[in-house]
Amino acid sequence: MRSSFLVILPCALVLLGCAERKAAYQPVTPPTRSGATAAPAQTGTTNQALIVTPENVLAGKVALVNTTGRFVVLNFPIGKMAAVNQRLNLYRRGLKVGEVKVTGPQREDNTVGDLVAGEAEVGDEARSQ
Repeated sequence: MRSSFLVILPCALVLLGCAERKAAYQPVTPPTRSGATAAPAQTGTTNQALIVTPENVLAGKVALVNTTGRFVVLNFPIGKMAAVNQRLNLYRRGLKVGEVKVTGPQREDNTVGDLVAGEAEVGDEARSQ
């Protein structure tokens, strides 16, 4: 009797576990090929599509400042470099503080520019106009 009880109890528990109601399956939307994720479904009355626009602004950082020579060394991400004679604006905490004209020379991801207007500090952001 005792051995039949040990066999019946685990079988009953397995059957009860399998009989439990499952939650409704909600599929997850996979990301699109361009890397942008699909917009979540809108529950309100407005149906606006998500628009993703890539930013094509050339941006770098001021790595070194020479105040007596009025030039700066700019560091850019790999693959994006400012052209010679290109003018860039310098921004500090979102405010424009100066302007630089790229003169060169260029070495790896660094290039040199003359400070045309304003001032510069290490860490300022240099962006194309």
